[in-house]
Amino acid sequence: MKHTILLLPLIVVVFGSAFTTYAGQSPAAWSTAQEMATAEKWVKRNLSARAEPPPFSFVYGGKSSADLLGKWKVKRETRKLDKLRTGHTITYNDTETGLSVRLEAVTYSDFPTVEWTLYFKNTGNVNTPILENIKALDIQLERGSKGEFVLHHQPGSQMIASEYQPLETRLGPGTEKQFIAEGGRPSSAYLPYFNIEWQGAGVIVVIGWPGQWSAKFTRTGNSTLRVSGGQDLTHFTLYPGEELRAPLIALQFWKGDWIHSQNVWRRWMITHNLPRPGGELPPPLSTPCSSHQYWEMQGATEENQKMFIDRYIENGLKPDYWWMDAGWYVNVGHWANTGTWEVDTNRFPHGLRAISDHAHSRGVKTLAWFEPERVSGGTWLAQNHPEWILGGTNGGLLNLGNLEARRWVIEHFDKLLVGQGLDLYRQDFNMDPTPSWRANDAADRKGVTEIQHVVGYLAFWDELRRRHPDMIIDSCAQGGRRNDLETLRRAVPFIRSDYLFEPVGQQCHMYGISLWMPYNGTGVRSAAGQETERYIFRSSMAIHLTPCWDLRREGDPVAFKLAITPPRNIDLVRRLVSQWRQVAPDYYGDYYPLTSYSLSNDVWMAWQFDRPEAGKGMVQVFRRAENGDSENIFKLRGLDSKTHYLVRNLDEASAQVMTGYELSKKGLAVRISRQPGSALITYNKSNHK
Repeated sequence: MKHTILLLPLIVVVFGSAFTTYAGQSPAAWSTAQEMATAEKWVKRNLSARAEPPPFSFVYGGKSSADLLGKWKVKRETRKLDKLRTGHTITYNDTETGLSVRLEAVTYSDFPTVEWTLYFKNTGNVNTPILENIKALDIQLERGSKGEFVLHHQPGSQMIASEYQPLETRLGPGTEKQFIAEGGRPSSAYLPYFNIEWQGAGVIVVIGWPGQWSAKFTRTGNSTLRVSGGQDLTHFTLYPGEELRAPLIALQFWKGDWIHSQNVWRRWMITHNLPRPGGELPPPLSTPCSSHQYWEMQGATEENQKMFIDRYIENGLKPDYWWMDAGWYVNVGHWANTGTWEVDTNRFPHGLRAISDHAHSRGVKTLAWFEPERVSGGTWLAQNHPEWILGGTNGGLLNLGNLEARRWVIEHFDKLLVGQGLDLYRQDFNMDPTPSWRANDAADRKGVTEIQHVVGYLAFWDELRRRHPDMIIDSCAQGGRRNDLETLRRAVPFIRSDYLFEPVGQQCHMYGISLWMPYNGTGVRSAAGQETERYIFRSSMAIHLTPCWDLRREGDPVAFKLAITPPRNIDLVRRLVSQWRQVAPDYYGDYYPLTSYSLSNDVWMAWQFDRPEAGKGMVQVFRRAENGDSENIFKLRGLDSKTHYLVRNLDEASAQVMTGYELSKKGLAVRISRQPGSALITYNKSNHK
């Protein structure tokens, strides 16, 4: 039974209580007993001391690990890491050459998930034989006699509208499908996240490696599929006492439909992986910036940055953080000239500290842009420490595998964070590191420079997090190109792509990336016309938002015209931000696409975020510019069929009560009269019947 209820105008809500409610929920009920049993069975079979074969492989001294490991000494240990995680260590020792192969695995009591990392150590006194073709992941899957293997996969960040598009590949007999990271940034060409489906079941396979990875899916028989992957190139000897690691591998087993499996993954990410600065999940955030072009062109000054902070507050759009983008440092005339990491005192005579202090006095935190790994020729690093640069005095990649370089980066950037009063660290990475890594490998050390750099990169962030336990790190690599699992355990992506603002592309990015990354964000700017303003804003809504609005008044200090536009209707913008504040915690909920994916301009696109434990959620709907239908019906998911929900379109003054059965089986009718147009709909459990 539907009931219409008149509502008062929308009031700005603080998302703290709703956000905390979700963060404290237990996800155990979402992993079915059947899924947990499948994971436990796999662990017993594949992580025993004499597993044949183990879930990895390599070639050592010209011989396959399958022929070697059974002859080596094996030791297995199990220990409780905490209430929900158990650690498993399996060590294989070759007494002849001194090679020790250690598998460190973790299983979970609340998710059907297992992860592991391989370590190789030379315990002898001489160099080992060549260790090569290391597959940190090498498993075989078997299905029944019916159906077929289907691989769900997605492209990565390429600064185009079709990034993160969900794709399916049927892995029929004789099929081989290979993916290789592009240039050493792990989520550039492809996402290193895969979901293999067969006969109502499947397994999620993830390679966590902030470097050059590869993965291969090969049909090996009528009903079997071999899945292998890891670091793309390995061919090296280990020096005495040296230890090197392989990529992190994660498997998650599932039953049912694959969208359910993606929500189990999302919950595992939220529960066990997302960084928790100050012990809490990263909250929904608004981090305005006066546009990156403004900073790059040397237009930013102490005076006008204070002014922008004040204007946002005066317009009722108080930021959570004020964003100071690329170009604040001494850069020889262009933001891309990085390597002299000192504040440009010509424009900031009192440093960034003056801006941070001003922001803090207004209740706003600050963040600044850094890119430590890319070094330009002629800068301080290239001139004073060319031995740290893979490229020398001409510039190149700062080698974080060099211990002295890493120590300098930690100390210098920590000093900048503290000295400039910065609250959040944003790291970019605008170069492909693979050419630098491989050019610096000897013939018998291929892959070592990459491993050492990756380990150094993770150690750098871990030390920053240790020194600043309340600080969020924002991961950016030319827009979303370094969002592997290891990175996302330490940081969140504020900008998921450098393809910004265009609404259809933003809708499609959100549609695809939400399957894997619960926390992501993008930028938003203003447009002419009230409905277009609403459509563009909602197309860019995510748990993190970077507004780029020109809020200057006549006579305000600015060096030149900004590449951003002022809002035509500031009252509308305030309402839109207020609505975003209201629904933003729902982005931590379960995600359901309600339409097919499409880049076409003549369709509707919609999705739902549901928080069943909180009894609430929201639906975003878009009618694109060339679509001729003013109404559509969407069947919601995840609802209790007997529960009554108060459903409200935030653009309307009334609401209706519908049962979960009605919303799921009959569907929610949405009318959008304008082309293009949008709707933002909330629902929550109601006592009305």
